[in-house]
Amino acid sequence: MSVRLYVGNLPKEVERQELVDLFAEFSDSVTTKVITDRKTGKCRGFGFITAQSDEIADQIIEKFNGHSFKDSELKIEKANPRAKGKGDEDGETPDVSSSSNARRKGKSSSKKSGGDNEAVQPDPRWAQELEKLKSLLATQTANS
Repeated sequence: MSVRLYVGNLPKEVERQELVDLFAEFSDSVTTKVITDRKTGKCRGFGFITAQSDEIADQIIEKFNGHSFKDSELKIEKANPRAKGKGDEDGETPDVSSSSNARRKGKSSSKKSGGDNEAVQPDPRWAQELEKLKSLLATQTANS
């Protein structure tokens, strides 16, 4: 059974190949992944190693946890299992709510209800202005 290890405190300039070279003695039994920023392409400060067995994972933790790598002290521990429905299995996508995804895509995240105005609450910062506008509109429609 494979074991996934979290590698934290990686320098921003690190490349995947450098991580592969660091764990070269275990190269037959591990795979590495550096998590990068989508915009800059630079390391986000962490990555993952997948070891083929618990024994290998324990050896890696014992040898490299606290190891100095490019002036950074690595933090290596067993990765927590991912919760269902939170991004892909590689852990690259952060937990982002659907409303912020909709905003990013330019779509409205508000749910439209069929004429139920009381279900939608106005922003309290604008409540007074909204009341003024409602009274002006009521006055205009009454005069027409």
